[in-house]
Amino acid sequence: MAIKPTIYKFKISLSDLNRDYYTALNLTVAQHPSETVERMMSRVLAYCLNADEQLSFTKGLSSVDEPDIWLRGLDDQLHLWIDVGEPAQERVKKASRMAKATKIYSFNSKSDTWWKQSHSGFASLSVKVYQFEWQDIQRLAQLVSRTCDMSFTITGDSTYITADNGEVEIICRELQG
Repeated sequence: MAIKPTIYKFKISLSDLNRDYYTALNLTVAQHPSETVERMMSRVLAYCLNADEQLSFTKGLSSVDEPDIWLRGLDDQLHLWIDVGEPAQERVKKASRMAKATKIYSFNSKSDTWWKQSHSGFASLSVKVYQFEWQDIQRLAQLVSRTCDMSFTITGDSTYITADNGEVEIICRELQG
């Protein structure tokens, strides 16, 4: 019998000062059995950085043909493809052809090595690549509980996150714009 995902419920007060976007989000996020809490929270952070009424989580790790997050228009066209982690160049190339915009959020301890090896292959692609510091993502993961009230304030390249048991600042460093 397959292991089922762990379900997390987030109530997030989002203030994106960069886009003048303010909202309350109620997110139900499934953590895939092979997914770490750090990766799941990187997905939540990427979602908040791109929040929109049409934005949604996909099957993610359960489906190799889908991104972690996407924005589909009312006409079902793929407007935004978001991957979290260190995807292969072929996957990113395919994504950049399918979606009007593609974003990658790299987050883990091997992120620097992945970027050194991959950046030349991404240079010709219309894709934005960002990096979160691994230590910051680890601190963010420590704030999580199965039901969680959080506040995300985005200004410049910083996201300030508070929860009942602490706070963390995450810097979103642009690697390729």
